[in-house]
Amino acid sequence: MIGCGYWGQNLVRNFAELGALTAVCDLDRARADEFAARYRVPARSFTEVVADPAIANVVVATPAETHAAVAREALQAGKNVFVEKPLALAVADAEGLVRLAAERGRVLMVGHVLQYHPAFLELKALVGGGGLGRLQYIYSNRLSLGRFRREENILWSFAPHDISMILALVGGMPESVEATGSSYLHKALADVTTTHLKFAGGENAHVFVSWLHPFKEQKLIVVGDRGMAVLDDTQPWERKLIVYEHKIAWKDGFPTAEKADGKAIAIATAEPLKLECQHFLDCVAGEAACRSDGAEGVRVLKVLHAAEQAMRRNQRVMLGPGTASDFFVHETACIDAPAEIGAGTRIWHFTHVLANTKIGKGCIIGQNVMLGPKVTVGDRCKIQNNVSVYPGVTLEDGVFCGPSCVFTNVLNPRAEVERKDEFKPTLVRRGATIGANATIVCGVELGEYCFIGAGAVVTKDVPPFALMVGAPARRIGWMSHAGERLGSDLVCKRTGRRYAEIAPGRLQALD
Repeated sequence: MIGCGYWGQNLVRNFAELGALTAVCDLDRARADEFAARYRVPARSFTEVVADPAIANVVVATPAETHAAVAREALQAGKNVFVEKPLALAVADAEGLVRLAAERGRVLMVGHVLQYHPAFLELKALVGGGGLGRLQYIYSNRLSLGRFRREENILWSFAPHDISMILALVGGMPESVEATGSSYLHKALADVTTTHLKFAGGENAHVFVSWLHPFKEQKLIVVGDRGMAVLDDTQPWERKLIVYEHKIAWKDGFPTAEKADGKAIAIATAEPLKLECQHFLDCVAGEAACRSDGAEGVRVLKVLHAAEQAMRRNQRVMLGPGTASDFFVHETACIDAPAEIGAGTRIWHFTHVLANTKIGKGCIIGQNVMLGPKVTVGDRCKIQNNVSVYPGVTLEDGVFCGPSCVFTNVLNPRAEVERKDEFKPTLVRRGATIGANATIVCGVELGEYCFIGAGAVVTKDVPPFALMVGAPARRIGWMSHAGERLGSDLVCKRTGRRYAEIAPGRLQALD
C-alpha cells in the first residue's frame, strides 16, 4: 500500500481485512510506522517495494499529481497496479500507463469506487436490461460542506465518480461538454461547477458538484421513456435505489403525467470500497475482467479535461474524431462549435477557430490566428502568428504560413458593400510555403511545394515547386521538396532528389 493518508488509510484497512496487505509505504515515516504496527506488516520505502519481486501488486493512493510517476515506476517493475482516481492529471500520461500495462501484461485499475456500489450495479443492470426504456437524461448531484482542497478544484475532486457512472450507463463518450464554475474561497479554484454532457444517441447528462452546500447530497437520477430511477446514497440501504414507473400520456395533443409510487429495489448490503479491493484481487488472480481499467480511467480523464477547458473558455468543447484531450488549446484561445481538431494539434494564445472549421492532425497554430468559418486545414500545417485564413481558403497537408501573411477572399472589397456571395476559392497544395507578409489574392491555386517569398503578392496560379518573389510575384527559380533552391542541375543538395523541367515553367520530381 503506497500512501496511507486521508483515503489511503481506508484502502489499508480493507486490504488488511481481506488478508492481502503485506507492506505499507508513506513519505511520512511516523504515519507509515503507525499503520504498520496497527496491521502487523512492515513499513517500507517505495524503492524497496518496487525492487522486491515478492510484492506482485501495489495500490497507489498518493497525491494526484504523483499518480502517473508512481504507477509508471511500479508497472516498469512488473507490478499489477491499482491507482486511486484520477489515473493521472494529463491524458497523455494516462494513455502511456495503459500502453505500458498492456506491454508488460499487467493489470492497471483505477479507483472509481462507485462502479462497485451494489446500488449502482443494480441500476446499471436495470438500465442495460431496458427496465427504464430508452435512456433520455441523467443528472447527478454531489454536494457537501467541505472537505476543501487546495491542490485541486471541486470538478477534479468530486466529479470523476459521477462521470464514471454516467459513461457506464450510456455506454459511450459524449459528443460535447459544457461547464461553468464559480470560485469563492480561492480565486484559482472552483468551489461549485455544473457540467453538461451531450451524447450522440440523444442522451444528455449533467453533473452538479459543490463543497459549499448546507447539507450532504449524493444523488444520481436516471430518466428513461418508460421509467425513472433515483440512487440516493445518503439513504439507508433499503431506500438507496427507488424506481418510479411514471408514464407520459398524450391527451388531445398535450402530454399528461401519470405518476406511480416509487418502488424500492432490494440491495445487498456491502461496503463499496471492500468490493472494489476484492475486485482488484480477483483481477490479478485472473478471475475477473477489470471493470474500471486504465482505458476507463482515460475516458473519464478526457471528459474532465474537456469540462475544464469549457469552464475556462465559457464555451462548449466538442469531443468528436479528435477529442479535446487529444490536442492542446491555450486558455486564451476560442474554439467555436462545431469544429474538428486533429490529434496532436497545438493552438496558441488568442487564436480564434470559427464554426465548421476542420483542422488536421499535428498542426501548430500560432498566436492571434483566425481560422474560418468553414475553412479546412490539412495535417501537419504550421500557421505562424497574426494570420487570418478566411472562408474559401483550403490548406492541404504540410502547408507553412509565415507570420502576418495575408489571404483575401474577394477581389474588390469595400467596407460598405456586402460581397459574401462573391468569395473566390483559394487552394494551397501540399507542402507549399508562404513567407512572412506575403499576400495571396483570392481565386488562385498554389502548386505543391511551391515557395512564396516574404512580401510577395501572388495574383495568379503558381506551378508546383516554383520560387516566387516580388509584387506582383514572378518565378525566379525552383525549390525542392526539402525547401532547397535548385541549381542548374535540378538536384536537391540536401537529399539528392532529382527533378526535370518537363515543359516551360513546369517541374517534376524524377524520384
